[in-house]
Amino acid sequence: MALSCGTPIQLLCRSRGESRTTLAPRSSVSFPRDVKCRSLIRVRSSAISAPPMSGSFTPAISLTDKALNHLNTMRSERDEDLCLRIGVKQGGCSGMSYTMEFENRANTRPDDSVIEYNGFVIVCDPKSLLFLYGMLLDYSDALIGGGFSFKNPNATQTCGCGKSFAAESI
Repeated sequence: MALSCGTPIQLLCRSRGESRTTLAPRSSVSFPRDVKCRSLIRVRSSAISAPPMSGSFTPAISLTDKALNHLNTMRSERDEDLCLRIGVKQGGCSGMSYTMEFENRANTRPDDSVIEYNGFVIVCDPKSLLFLYGMLLDYSDALIGGGFSFKNPNATQTCGCGKSFAAESI
């Protein structure tokens, strides 16, 4: 049986024939399996380095720069420690609709996923995150069709307004 870990380790053990006070670095350890039969089990340790990561982790919910700037502006107008709660509820043209509201950061629930995106905190309940994972939130200040838009890879169908969607049942 081989055991491996991400950081190099040294095992200090006493091999057969060495005195009890002599300890030497080893890459394997032997110990009796059963005191009566005196057979040995060998455990071998080896250091295996993890492959280098390419870039950084992608957050569960992403924001474009325009969305982040607009949300920071909206949050700064209120003098509180706020985070953005994003979720999903039943209803809307396509079956489910998006919800977004600012919430005091102290009101986050223990089972919420907390996503920090460039210093901005987003919270999402676990059930909604199943439908929103990988979503990109964008913002447009266009006079017609402006506002927040949701680019959701889990949506199998969206309505014309873009505020509701349908997804495969999980």
